[in-house]
Amino acid sequence: MGIGIIGIGTSGPLIAMSTMPVLTLIFWRNLGGALLTLPFALRHKANSTGMKWAALSGVVLALHFYGFFLAMRMTSVAAGTALVALQPIFAALFVRMTGGVIPKNAWLGMGVSFAGVLVISGIDFQISFRSFMGDVAALISAALAAIYMLIGSKAQQSLETSSYTAICYFTCAMTALPIAVLSGAQIFNFELREWLILAGLILGAQILGHTVFNSVLKRVSPAIVSLIVFFEVPVSAVLALWWMGQKPPAGVIPGIALILIGCVLVVMRTRPTKVMIEQ
Repeated sequence: MGIGIIGIGTSGPLIAMSTMPVLTLIFWRNLGGALLTLPFALRHKANSTGMKWAALSGVVLALHFYGFFLAMRMTSVAAGTALVALQPIFAALFVRMTGGVIPKNAWLGMGVSFAGVLVISGIDFQISFRSFMGDVAALISAALAAIYMLIGSKAQQSLETSSYTAICYFTCAMTALPIAVLSGAQIFNFELREWLILAGLILGAQILGHTVFNSVLKRVSPAIVSLIVFFEVPVSAVLALWWMGQKPPAGVIPGIALILIGCVLVVMRTRPTKVMIEQ
Protein backbone atom coordinates (compact mmCIF):
# COMPACT_ATOMS: atom_id res chain seq x y z
CA MET A 1 0.00 0.00 0.00
CA GLY A 2 3.00 2.26 0.53
CA ILE A 3 3.84 1.94 -3.16
CA GLY A 4 0.23 2.68 -4.07
CA ILE A 5 0.17 5.84 -1.92
CA ILE A 6 3.34 7.14 -3.57
CA GLY A 7 1.86 6.26 -6.98
CA ILE A 8 -1.37 8.22 -6.53
CA GLY A 9 0.49 10.94 -4.62
CA THR A 10 2.49 11.80 -7.74
CA SER A 11 -0.65 12.60 -9.73
CA GLY A 12 -1.41 16.10 -8.47
CA PRO A 13 2.15 17.47 -8.66
CA LEU A 14 2.73 16.01 -12.13
CA ILE A 15 -0.50 17.50 -13.45
CA ALA A 16 0.42 20.88 -11.96
CA MET A 17 3.91 20.68 -13.52
CA SER A 18 2.64 19.83 -17.00
CA THR A 19 1.78 22.53 -19.51
CA MET A 20 -0.02 20.11 -21.83
CA PRO A 21 -3.67 21.16 -22.38
CA VAL A 22 -5.92 19.51 -19.81
CA LEU A 23 -8.08 17.61 -22.29
CA THR A 24 -5.02 16.42 -24.22
CA LEU A 25 -3.42 15.20 -21.01
CA ILE A 26 -6.60 13.34 -20.06
CA PHE A 27 -6.70 11.72 -23.50
CA TRP A 28 -3.11 10.49 -23.55
CA ARG A 29 -3.09 9.39 -19.91
CA ASN A 30 -6.19 7.24 -20.28
CA LEU A 31 -5.27 5.89 -23.70
CA GLY A 32 -1.96 4.76 -22.21
CA GLY A 33 -3.74 3.20 -19.25
CA ALA A 34 -6.17 1.37 -21.54
CA LEU A 35 -3.38 -0.04 -23.71
CA LEU A 36 -1.43 -1.25 -20.67
CA THR A 37 -4.43 -3.03 -19.16
CA LEU A 38 -5.76 -4.43 -22.45
CA PRO A 39 -3.56 -7.60 -22.50
CA PHE A 40 -4.94 -8.58 -19.09
CA ALA A 41 -8.51 -7.73 -20.10
CA LEU A 42 -8.34 -10.02 -23.16
CA ARG A 43 -7.95 -13.01 -20.84
CA HIS A 44 -11.52 -12.58 -19.63
CA LYS A 45 -14.94 -12.60 -21.22
CA ALA A 46 -17.02 -9.44 -21.02
CA ASN A 47 -20.81 -9.27 -21.08
CA SER A 48 -22.71 -6.44 -22.73
CA THR A 49 -24.36 -5.15 -19.55
CA GLY A 50 -21.04 -4.78 -17.74
CA MET A 51 -19.49 -3.13 -20.80
CA LYS A 52 -22.27 -0.54 -20.94
CA TRP A 53 -21.78 0.36 -17.28
CA ALA A 54 -18.01 0.51 -17.79
CA ALA A 55 -18.43 2.83 -20.78
CA LEU A 56 -20.72 5.12 -18.79
CA SER A 57 -18.17 5.10 -16.00
CA GLY A 58 -15.53 6.20 -18.50
CA VAL A 59 -17.58 9.25 -19.52
CA VAL A 60 -18.01 10.25 -15.87
CA LEU A 61 -14.31 9.63 -15.27
CA ALA A 62 -13.45 12.09 -18.06
CA LEU A 63 -15.58 14.75 -16.37
CA HIS A 64 -14.00 13.95 -12.99
CA PHE A 65 -10.53 14.23 -14.47
CA TYR A 66 -11.36 17.55 -16.09
CA GLY A 67 -12.33 19.02 -12.74
CA PHE A 68 -9.37 17.45 -10.93
CA PHE A 69 -6.79 18.55 -13.52
CA LEU A 70 -8.15 22.11 -13.49
CA ALA A 71 -8.00 22.17 -9.70
CA MET A 72 -4.36 21.10 -9.68
CA ARG A 73 -3.50 24.06 -11.91
CA MET A 74 -5.72 26.70 -10.33
CA THR A 75 -5.21 26.14 -6.61
CA SER A 76 -2.48 24.51 -4.52
CA VAL A 77 -1.95 20.77 -4.89
CA ALA A 78 -2.46 20.32 -1.12
CA ALA A 79 -5.81 22.15 -1.07
CA GLY A 80 -7.04 20.54 -4.30
CA THR A 81 -6.26 16.96 -3.29
CA ALA A 82 -7.80 17.53 0.16
CA LEU A 83 -11.05 18.76 -1.40
CA VAL A 84 -11.16 15.84 -3.85
CA ALA A 85 -10.68 13.53 -0.84
CA LEU A 86 -14.31 14.38 0.03
CA GLN A 87 -15.32 11.61 -2.40
CA PRO A 88 -16.53 9.17 0.33
CA ILE A 89 -18.76 11.87 1.80
CA PHE A 90 -20.40 12.53 -1.57
CA ALA A 91 -20.75 8.76 -2.07
CA ALA A 92 -22.53 8.46 1.28
CA LEU A 93 -24.85 11.35 0.39
CA PHE A 94 -25.69 9.79 -2.99
CA VAL A 95 -26.46 6.48 -1.27
CA ARG A 96 -28.72 8.36 1.14
CA MET A 97 -30.50 10.05 -1.80
CA THR A 98 -31.24 6.64 -3.31
CA GLY A 99 -32.81 5.30 -0.13
CA GLY A 100 -29.78 4.21 1.84
CA VAL A 101 -29.06 5.01 5.46
CA ILE A 102 -26.22 7.12 6.86
CA PRO A 103 -25.30 6.33 10.49
CA LYS A 104 -25.91 9.27 12.82
CA ASN A 105 -22.26 9.43 13.86
CA ALA A 106 -21.23 9.83 10.20
CA TRP A 107 -23.05 13.16 10.03
CA LEU A 108 -20.57 14.51 12.55
CA GLY A 109 -17.72 13.69 10.18
CA MET A 110 -19.52 15.44 7.35
CA GLY A 111 -19.94 18.53 9.47
CA VAL A 112 -16.25 18.56 10.38
CA SER A 113 -15.26 18.20 6.72
CA PHE A 114 -17.66 20.95 5.69
CA ALA A 115 -15.97 23.27 8.19
CA GLY A 116 -12.67 22.40 6.51
CA VAL A 117 -14.11 23.26 3.09
CA LEU A 118 -15.20 26.66 4.38
CA VAL A 119 -11.74 27.34 5.78
CA ILE A 120 -9.92 26.40 2.56
CA SER A 121 -12.33 28.16 0.19
CA GLY A 122 -12.34 31.26 2.39
CA ILE A 123 -8.55 31.50 2.42
CA ASP A 124 -8.28 30.81 -1.33
CA PHE A 125 -10.94 33.42 -2.10
CA GLN A 126 -8.83 35.99 -0.25
CA ILE A 127 -5.76 34.93 -2.27
CA SER A 128 -7.40 35.08 -5.71
CA PHE A 129 -10.62 34.30 -7.52
CA ARG A 130 -8.67 31.77 -9.61
CA SER A 131 -7.68 29.81 -6.51
CA PHE A 132 -11.29 29.87 -5.30
CA MET A 133 -12.51 28.52 -8.66
CA GLY A 134 -9.89 25.79 -8.34
CA ASP A 135 -11.56 24.82 -5.06
CA VAL A 136 -14.94 24.73 -6.80
CA ALA A 137 -13.50 22.51 -9.55
CA ALA A 138 -12.07 20.17 -6.89
CA LEU A 139 -15.44 19.89 -5.13
CA ILE A 140 -17.23 19.09 -8.40
CA SER A 141 -14.49 16.59 -9.16
CA ALA A 142 -15.05 14.90 -5.77
CA ALA A 143 -18.78 14.55 -6.46
CA LEU A 144 -18.08 13.12 -9.92
CA ALA A 145 -15.55 10.71 -8.40
CA ALA A 146 -18.28 9.39 -6.11
CA ILE A 147 -20.64 8.89 -9.07
CA TYR A 148 -17.79 7.18 -10.94
CA MET A 149 -17.27 4.86 -7.98
CA LEU A 150 -20.95 3.90 -7.79
CA ILE A 151 -21.23 3.25 -11.54
CA GLY A 152 -17.91 1.40 -11.57
CA SER A 153 -19.10 -0.83 -8.72
CA LYS A 154 -22.13 -1.72 -10.81
CA ALA A 155 -19.91 -2.54 -13.81
CA GLN A 156 -17.58 -4.75 -11.79
CA GLN A 157 -20.45 -6.94 -10.64
CA SER A 158 -20.16 -8.66 -14.01
CA LEU A 159 -16.69 -7.64 -15.25
CA GLU A 160 -13.18 -8.48 -14.14
CA THR A 161 -11.23 -5.44 -12.93
CA SER A 162 -8.86 -5.52 -15.91
CA SER A 163 -11.78 -5.64 -18.37
CA TYR A 164 -13.50 -2.82 -16.56
CA THR A 165 -10.45 -0.56 -16.48
CA ALA A 166 -9.58 -1.17 -20.13
CA ILE A 167 -13.09 -0.21 -21.27
CA CYS A 168 -13.41 2.65 -18.79
CA TYR A 169 -10.02 4.20 -19.63
CA PHE A 170 -10.56 3.86 -23.38
CA THR A 171 -14.02 5.47 -23.18
CA CYS A 172 -12.56 8.25 -21.03
CA ALA A 173 -9.85 8.90 -23.63
CA MET A 174 -12.36 8.89 -26.49
CA THR A 175 -14.60 11.30 -24.56
CA ALA A 176 -11.76 13.79 -24.09
CA LEU A 177 -10.26 13.56 -27.60
CA PRO A 178 -13.06 15.11 -29.74
CA ILE A 179 -13.58 17.90 -27.21
CA ALA A 180 -9.85 18.62 -27.26
CA VAL A 181 -9.83 18.71 -31.06
CA LEU A 182 -12.91 20.92 -31.31
CA SER A 183 -11.48 23.33 -28.75
CA GLY A 184 -8.30 23.66 -30.78
CA ALA A 185 -6.05 22.02 -28.19
CA GLN A 186 -2.70 20.73 -29.40
CA ILE A 187 -2.51 16.93 -29.49
CA PHE A 188 0.97 15.87 -30.64
CA ASN A 189 3.72 18.47 -30.76
CA PHE A 190 5.15 18.72 -27.24
CA GLU A 191 8.60 18.85 -25.73
CA LEU A 192 10.21 15.71 -24.30
CA ARG A 193 9.55 17.01 -20.77
CA GLU A 194 5.78 16.86 -21.34
CA TRP A 195 5.93 13.26 -22.61
CA LEU A 196 8.02 12.26 -19.59
CA ILE A 197 5.46 13.81 -17.25
CA LEU A 198 2.74 11.92 -19.10
CA ALA A 199 4.67 8.66 -18.73
CA GLY A 200 5.01 9.40 -15.02
CA LEU A 201 1.24 9.88 -14.72
CA ILE A 202 0.48 6.61 -16.48
CA LEU A 203 3.06 4.50 -14.64
CA GLY A 204 2.65 6.23 -11.27
CA ALA A 205 -0.97 7.21 -10.70
CA GLN A 206 -2.75 4.72 -12.94
CA ILE A 207 -0.55 1.62 -12.76
CA LEU A 208 1.32 1.75 -9.43
CA GLY A 209 -1.53 3.61 -7.74
CA HIS A 210 -4.80 2.31 -9.15
CA THR A 211 -3.63 -1.23 -9.99
CA VAL A 212 -1.77 -1.80 -6.72
CA PHE A 213 -4.74 -0.70 -4.62
CA ASN A 214 -7.11 -2.92 -6.60
CA SER A 215 -4.85 -5.91 -5.91
CA VAL A 216 -4.62 -4.95 -2.22
CA LEU A 217 -8.42 -4.93 -1.97
CA LYS A 218 -8.32 -8.71 -2.36
CA ARG A 219 -6.48 -8.97 0.98
CA VAL A 220 -7.41 -5.81 2.95
CA SER A 221 -10.86 -4.48 3.84
CA PRO A 222 -12.16 -1.54 1.77
CA ALA A 223 -12.56 0.52 4.94
CA ILE A 224 -8.85 0.23 5.74
CA VAL A 225 -7.89 1.02 2.14
CA SER A 226 -10.16 4.08 2.21
CA LEU A 227 -8.35 5.36 5.29
CA ILE A 228 -4.90 4.67 3.82
CA VAL A 229 -5.80 6.51 0.61
CA PHE A 230 -6.16 9.76 2.57
CA PHE A 231 -2.37 9.75 2.93
CA GLU A 232 -2.36 10.87 -0.71
CA VAL A 233 -2.96 14.43 0.49
CA PRO A 234 0.25 14.87 2.55
CA VAL A 235 2.28 12.85 0.02
CA SER A 236 1.09 15.09 -2.83
CA ALA A 237 1.78 18.21 -0.77
CA VAL A 238 5.33 17.08 0.05
CA LEU A 239 6.05 16.16 -3.58
CA ALA A 240 4.66 19.51 -4.78
CA LEU A 241 6.97 21.27 -2.32
CA TRP A 242 9.94 19.14 -3.39
CA TRP A 243 9.42 19.25 -7.15
CA MET A 244 7.84 22.69 -7.58
CA GLY A 245 8.66 24.61 -4.42
CA GLN A 246 4.89 24.99 -3.94
CA LYS A 247 3.96 25.83 -0.36
CA PRO A 248 0.25 25.77 0.50
CA PRO A 249 -0.95 28.93 2.26
CA ALA A 250 -0.59 28.44 6.02
CA GLY A 251 -4.26 29.24 6.54
CA VAL A 252 -5.48 26.25 4.51
CA ILE A 253 -3.59 23.67 6.59
CA PRO A 254 -6.20 23.64 9.41
CA GLY A 255 -8.87 23.25 6.73
CA ILE A 256 -7.05 20.29 5.21
CA ALA A 257 -6.78 18.69 8.65
CA LEU A 258 -10.53 19.18 9.27
CA ILE A 259 -11.44 17.63 5.92
CA LEU A 260 -9.28 14.56 6.52
CA ILE A 261 -10.52 14.10 10.10
CA GLY A 262 -14.11 14.38 8.92
CA CYS A 263 -13.57 11.92 6.07
CA VAL A 264 -11.95 9.43 8.45
CA LEU A 265 -14.98 9.67 10.76
CA VAL A 266 -17.35 9.06 7.83
CA VAL A 267 -15.39 6.07 6.52
CA MET A 268 -15.15 4.51 10.00
CA ARG A 269 -18.89 4.85 10.50
CA THR A 270 -20.12 3.87 7.04
CA ARG A 271 -17.63 1.03 6.42
CA PRO A 272 -17.53 1.12 2.60
CA THR A 273 -17.72 -2.19 0.78
CA LYS A 274 -16.08 -0.86 -2.38
CA VAL A 275 -13.16 1.47 -3.07
CA MET A 276 -12.06 2.85 -6.41
CA ILE A 277 -8.94 5.00 -6.54
CA GLU A 278 -8.72 7.34 -9.51
CA GLN A 279 -6.62 10.48 -9.41
